[in-house]
Amino acid sequence: MDYSNCCFLSNMDFPIVFLLLVVGGHTAEMLNLLAVLQKERFKPRYYVAAATDNMSLQKARVLEDSLVDEGVKSAFEGVDEVGPAHFVQIYRSREVGQSYITSIGTTLIAIVHALWLMVKMRPQVILCNGPGTCIPLCAIAFLFKVLGIRWSFIFYVESIARVRKLSLSGLLLYKLHMADQLFVQWPQLKMKYPRANYVGCLM
Repeated sequence: MDYSNCCFLSNMDFPIVFLLLVVGGHTAEMLNLLAVLQKERFKPRYYVAAATDNMSLQKARVLEDSLVDEGVKSAFEGVDEVGPAHFVQIYRSREVGQSYITSIGTTLIAIVHALWLMVKMRPQVILCNGPGTCIPLCAIAFLFKVLGIRWSFIFYVESIARVRKLSLSGLLLYKLHMADQLFVQWPQLKMKYPRANYVGCLM
């Protein structure tokens, strides 16, 4: 598939945060997107997943291990190294089935944790595609932007599974103007959300 329409593929040297997803299908989408990026331009890479989600980070480690193997081979060919990768877990605002009352406390904890991570990593790009895990990080990045501290650009790629309407995460980022660019994979979503960018199916 052609990912060239995703205009965030530019030369950047600051830390990049890739937010991996809570469910396997969405994680596969993110890894497929990552596979076509020029890794030597995106380093170091930070993979962020929910504290209860070990599967996504495991898949990311497998991908990075393959990049390391390729890097060893490329070193003999004079190709730049792909750079280091880091794996981070973040508290979820709300677990599946958790009541909205108790989620108030967990959301506050998640926001504080997200603030600490953002100050520590200072990513130039946040790339995400669906997990509620991304909302605290994106909210902190947006708050910094409002305060005149522009560390991060937020790029949101809506899942291919969303055909008629955005996910809750996508809708929040769209309605609150948090995302610098929001990409959709179905033309009817572009018609419903005109500020979104239609890039066709990426899977």
